[in-house]
Amino acid sequence: MLNREELSKIVLELVPEAEIPEGTQYPEAIIPAEKLVELTEKLKSDKRTQFDYLISHTAVDFLTHFTAVYHLDSTEFRHLLVLKVKIEERENPEIDSLTGLFPTCEFFEREVFDLFGIKYKNHPNLKRLFLEDDYGFPLRKDFRDEVNIIER
Repeated sequence: MLNREELSKIVLELVPEAEIPEGTQYPEAIIPAEKLVELTEKLKSDKRTQFDYLISHTAVDFLTHFTAVYHLDSTEFRHLLVLKVKIEERENPEIDSLTGLFPTCEFFEREVFDLFGIKYKNHPNLKRLFLEDDYGFPLRKDFRDEVNIIER
């Protein structure tokens, strides 16, 4: 099992521009959006890390931007890493899909798309999971539903 420092060193070796925040509950890396698939693929195949399981994926709305959040686990070594990707574009937020690496990501990404409106490039079946096509994105902080009187 790799510790926080060892995991951070590997991430920085693979993506030198990554940010490694301190004082977080789990080892964490904030990476550029264009590095997401490449880094995740390397972390999955690297014999030192073997992050073979995507525990979860969600997003957070900060009003100025979105952050995509991924929790990766190694079933071999039992270490965990949180990857975060900042998405600056609010009008048409988009990020690469990880379904090619983790098939379970298909439904995580559909849920995030449904609730936040973040689109996933190369997703095999990106459509709403819970809500009608013309409904807004209820987990956005600027969401309003005048009919049902829902305001965030």
